[in-house]
Amino acid sequence: MISVVIPTLNEAERLPALIAAVRAQDPGCEVIVVDGGSSDATRDLAAAQGARVLASAPGRGQQLKRGAEAAKGAVLLFLHADSVFPAGGLAQIEKTLAAAPAVVGGNFRLIFDGNTRFDRWLTGFYAWFRRRGLYYGDSGIFVRAEVYRALGGIRPLAVMEDYDFTRRLERAGPTCCIAEPPLVTSSRRFHGRRPAAIVWGWVKIHALYHLGVAPARLARLYDSDRRDSGRPRPAPPVP
Repeated sequence: MISVVIPTLNEAERLPALIAAVRAQDPGCEVIVVDGGSSDATRDLAAAQGARVLASAPGRGQQLKRGAEAAKGAVLLFLHADSVFPAGGLAQIEKTLAAAPAVVGGNFRLIFDGNTRFDRWLTGFYAWFRRRGLYYGDSGIFVRAEVYRALGGIRPLAVMEDYDFTRRLERAGPTCCIAEPPLVTSSRRFHGRRPAAIVWGWVKIHALYHLGVAPARLARLYDSDRRDSGRPRPAPPVP
Protein backbone atom coordinates (compact mmCIF):
# COMPACT_ATOMS: atom_id res chain seq x y z
CA MET A 1 0.00 0.00 0.00
CA ILE A 2 1.10 3.55 -0.76
CA SER A 3 0.57 6.19 1.91
CA VAL A 4 0.09 9.67 0.44
CA VAL A 5 1.11 12.52 2.75
CA ILE A 6 -0.10 16.04 1.92
CA PRO A 7 0.88 19.08 4.03
CA THR A 8 -1.71 21.87 3.89
CA LEU A 9 -2.35 25.44 4.90
CA ASN A 10 -5.53 27.04 3.52
CA GLU A 11 -5.79 24.76 0.50
CA ALA A 12 -9.57 24.34 0.32
CA GLU A 13 -9.60 25.41 -3.32
CA ARG A 14 -7.08 22.89 -4.64
CA LEU A 15 -6.98 19.99 -2.18
CA PRO A 16 -10.27 18.25 -3.11
CA ALA A 17 -9.18 17.72 -6.72
CA LEU A 18 -5.87 16.22 -5.60
CA ILE A 19 -7.48 13.79 -3.14
CA ALA A 20 -10.07 12.81 -5.75
CA ALA A 21 -7.33 12.09 -8.30
CA VAL A 22 -5.49 9.86 -5.83
CA ARG A 23 -8.64 8.07 -4.68
CA ALA A 24 -9.72 7.40 -8.27
CA GLN A 25 -6.53 5.42 -8.83
CA ASP A 26 -6.67 3.39 -5.62
CA PRO A 27 -9.69 3.80 -3.31
CA GLY A 28 -7.86 1.80 -0.63
CA CYS A 29 -4.70 3.87 -0.48
CA GLU A 30 -3.99 5.82 2.69
CA VAL A 31 -4.30 9.60 2.31
CA ILE A 32 -2.97 11.65 5.22
CA VAL A 33 -3.53 15.41 5.26
CA VAL A 34 -1.39 17.22 7.80
CA ASP A 35 -2.76 20.69 8.38
CA GLY A 36 -0.67 23.53 9.72
CA GLY A 37 -3.53 25.66 11.05
CA SER A 38 -5.85 26.44 8.13
CA SER A 39 -8.51 29.10 8.62
CA ASP A 40 -10.59 27.89 5.66
CA ALA A 41 -12.43 24.57 5.06
CA THR A 42 -9.30 22.54 4.23
CA ARG A 43 -9.63 20.07 7.10
CA ASP A 44 -13.38 19.53 6.71
CA LEU A 45 -13.09 18.94 2.97
CA ALA A 46 -10.23 16.48 3.44
CA ALA A 47 -12.14 14.52 6.08
CA ALA A 48 -15.24 14.43 3.88
CA GLN A 49 -13.19 12.71 1.18
CA GLY A 50 -11.98 10.04 3.56
CA ALA A 51 -8.52 11.41 4.27
CA ARG A 52 -6.99 11.04 7.69
CA VAL A 53 -6.52 14.60 8.98
CA LEU A 54 -3.77 15.42 11.45
CA ALA A 55 -2.91 18.73 13.08
CA SER A 56 0.63 20.03 13.17
CA ALA A 57 2.59 23.13 13.93
CA PRO A 58 2.95 25.16 10.72
CA GLY A 59 5.94 24.45 8.52
CA ARG A 60 6.20 21.90 5.74
CA GLY A 61 9.08 20.02 7.40
CA GLN A 62 7.09 19.61 10.61
CA GLN A 63 3.98 18.55 8.71
CA LEU A 64 5.71 15.99 6.49
CA LYS A 65 7.45 14.44 9.47
CA ARG A 66 4.16 14.17 11.36
CA GLY A 67 2.38 12.55 8.45
CA ALA A 68 5.16 10.08 7.71
CA GLU A 69 5.28 8.96 11.34
CA ALA A 70 1.57 8.13 11.19
CA ALA A 71 1.69 6.39 7.80
CA LYS A 72 1.19 2.62 7.53
CA GLY A 73 2.05 2.00 3.88
CA ALA A 74 5.11 0.22 2.51
CA VAL A 75 5.75 3.23 0.28
CA LEU A 76 5.43 6.91 1.18
CA LEU A 77 4.48 9.53 -1.41
CA PHE A 78 4.74 13.21 -0.50
CA LEU A 79 2.59 15.61 -2.51
CA HIS A 80 2.06 19.35 -2.40
CA ALA A 81 -1.59 20.36 -2.23
CA ASP A 82 -1.32 22.37 -5.47
CA SER A 83 -0.13 19.34 -7.45
CA VAL A 84 -2.11 17.82 -10.29
CA PHE A 85 -1.40 14.12 -9.77
CA PRO A 86 -1.40 12.19 -13.05
CA ALA A 87 -3.66 9.27 -13.90
CA GLY A 88 -1.70 6.06 -13.45
CA GLY A 89 0.82 7.69 -11.12
CA LEU A 90 0.34 5.32 -8.19
CA ALA A 91 0.48 2.26 -10.43
CA GLN A 92 3.68 3.53 -12.02
CA ILE A 93 5.34 3.92 -8.61
CA GLU A 94 4.41 0.35 -7.69
CA LYS A 95 5.53 -0.98 -11.06
CA THR A 96 8.85 0.86 -10.90
CA LEU A 97 9.71 -0.29 -7.38
CA ALA A 98 8.62 -3.89 -8.04
CA ALA A 99 10.77 -4.09 -11.18
CA ALA A 100 13.87 -2.67 -9.46
CA PRO A 101 14.18 -3.83 -5.82
CA ALA A 102 17.42 -1.89 -5.42
CA VAL A 103 15.70 1.45 -6.12
CA VAL A 104 15.08 3.22 -2.81
CA GLY A 105 12.74 5.91 -4.12
CA GLY A 106 12.55 8.82 -6.49
CA ASN A 107 10.20 11.40 -7.93
CA PHE A 108 8.21 12.41 -11.03
CA ARG A 109 9.17 14.51 -14.00
CA LEU A 110 7.75 17.92 -13.21
CA ILE A 111 5.80 20.30 -15.43
CA PHE A 112 4.81 23.80 -14.37
CA ASP A 113 1.24 24.70 -15.29
CA GLY A 114 1.82 28.31 -16.33
CA ASN A 115 2.16 29.42 -19.92
CA THR A 116 4.80 32.11 -19.61
CA ARG A 117 8.30 31.85 -21.00
CA PHE A 118 9.63 31.60 -17.44
CA ASP A 119 7.25 28.73 -16.62
CA ARG A 120 8.48 26.81 -19.68
CA TRP A 121 12.07 27.57 -18.71
CA LEU A 122 11.39 26.24 -15.20
CA THR A 123 10.12 22.94 -16.62
CA GLY A 124 13.33 22.50 -18.62
CA PHE A 125 15.52 23.69 -15.75
CA TYR A 126 14.01 21.18 -13.32
CA ALA A 127 14.62 18.38 -15.84
CA TRP A 128 18.26 19.49 -16.14
CA PHE A 129 18.55 19.57 -12.34
CA ARG A 130 17.08 16.08 -12.00
CA ARG A 131 19.67 14.57 -14.32
CA ARG A 132 22.20 15.73 -11.73
CA GLY A 133 20.34 14.06 -8.86
CA LEU A 134 18.67 17.22 -7.56
CA TYR A 135 14.92 17.46 -6.96
CA TYR A 136 12.42 18.94 -4.54
CA GLY A 137 9.13 18.23 -2.81
CA ASP A 138 6.95 19.70 -5.54
CA SER A 139 7.97 16.83 -7.85
CA GLY A 140 6.24 14.13 -5.81
CA ILE A 141 8.97 12.41 -3.81
CA PHE A 142 8.34 8.74 -3.03
CA VAL A 143 10.39 6.37 -0.89
CA ARG A 144 10.20 2.87 0.52
CA ALA A 145 9.03 3.17 4.12
CA GLU A 146 11.87 1.10 5.54
CA VAL A 147 14.39 3.29 3.73
CA TYR A 148 12.68 6.42 5.02
CA ARG A 149 12.96 5.19 8.58
CA ALA A 150 16.57 4.06 8.16
CA LEU A 151 17.48 7.55 6.94
CA GLY A 152 15.91 9.18 9.97
CA GLY A 153 13.03 10.63 7.95
CA ILE A 154 12.34 14.19 6.97
CA ARG A 155 13.78 16.66 9.43
CA PRO A 156 11.47 19.41 10.70
CA LEU A 157 13.55 22.20 9.21
CA ALA A 158 12.12 25.66 8.62
CA VAL A 159 13.20 25.51 4.97
CA MET A 160 15.15 23.14 2.66
CA GLU A 161 13.63 20.06 4.34
CA ASP A 162 13.03 18.42 0.95
CA TYR A 163 16.54 19.17 -0.30
CA ASP A 164 18.01 17.82 2.94
CA PHE A 165 16.03 14.60 2.61
CA THR A 166 16.72 13.97 -1.08
CA ARG A 167 20.47 14.44 -0.51
CA ARG A 168 20.32 11.60 2.02
CA LEU A 169 18.02 9.55 -0.21
CA GLU A 170 20.47 9.80 -3.11
CA ARG A 171 23.26 8.48 -0.90
CA ALA A 172 21.12 5.56 0.29
CA GLY A 173 20.91 3.86 -3.10
CA PRO A 174 19.72 4.27 -6.69
CA THR A 175 16.69 6.45 -7.30
CA CYS A 176 14.54 6.95 -10.37
CA CYS A 177 12.60 9.75 -12.02
CA ILE A 178 9.26 8.65 -13.46
CA ALA A 179 9.02 10.45 -16.80
CA GLU A 180 5.59 9.18 -17.80
CA PRO A 181 3.18 10.19 -16.54
CA PRO A 182 4.60 13.53 -15.36
CA LEU A 183 3.32 15.47 -12.37
CA VAL A 184 2.00 19.01 -12.88
CA THR A 185 2.59 21.70 -10.27
CA SER A 186 1.25 25.21 -9.87
CA SER A 187 3.25 28.27 -10.90
CA ARG A 188 1.28 30.46 -8.49
CA ARG A 189 4.19 31.07 -6.13
CA PHE A 190 6.08 32.82 -8.93
CA HIS A 191 3.27 35.15 -10.00
CA GLY A 192 4.16 38.80 -9.69
CA ARG A 193 7.82 38.10 -9.03
CA ARG A 194 10.80 38.91 -11.21
CA PRO A 195 12.45 35.80 -12.74
CA ALA A 196 15.98 37.06 -12.13
CA ALA A 197 15.20 37.70 -8.46
CA ILE A 198 13.66 34.23 -8.12
CA VAL A 199 16.75 32.50 -9.52
CA TRP A 200 19.11 34.65 -7.47
CA GLY A 201 17.12 33.83 -4.34
CA TRP A 202 17.50 30.09 -5.01
CA VAL A 203 21.24 30.41 -5.55
CA LYS A 204 21.65 32.47 -2.38
CA ILE A 205 19.58 30.13 -0.19
CA HIS A 206 21.46 27.05 -1.41
CA ALA A 207 24.85 28.70 -0.94
CA LEU A 208 24.02 29.83 2.59
CA TYR A 209 22.58 26.41 3.44
CA HIS A 210 25.83 24.72 2.43
CA LEU A 211 27.76 27.31 4.43
CA GLY A 212 25.87 26.17 7.53
CA VAL A 213 23.43 29.05 8.04
CA ALA A 214 20.57 27.93 10.33
CA PRO A 215 17.38 26.92 8.46
CA ALA A 216 15.26 29.25 10.63
CA ARG A 217 17.34 32.20 9.47
CA LEU A 218 17.18 30.96 5.87
CA ALA A 219 13.39 30.80 6.11
CA ARG A 220 13.21 34.45 7.19
CA LEU A 221 15.53 35.41 4.35
CA TYR A 222 13.53 33.37 1.84
CA ASP A 223 10.25 35.00 2.88
CA SER A 224 11.84 38.43 2.66
CA ASP A 225 13.24 37.69 -0.81
CA ARG A 226 9.84 36.49 -2.02
CA ARG A 227 8.18 39.71 -0.88
CA ASP A 228 10.90 41.91 -2.31
CA SER A 229 11.03 40.15 -5.69
CA GLY A 230 7.38 41.03 -6.27
CA ARG A 231 7.81 44.74 -5.62
CA PRO A 232 8.28 47.10 -8.55
CA ARG A 233 11.70 48.62 -8.78
CA PRO A 234 11.86 52.27 -7.78
CA ALA A 235 11.94 54.73 -10.64
CA PRO A 236 15.28 56.40 -11.25
CA PRO A 237 15.52 59.99 -9.98
CA VAL A 238 14.51 62.67 -12.43
CA PRO A 239 17.52 64.80 -13.32
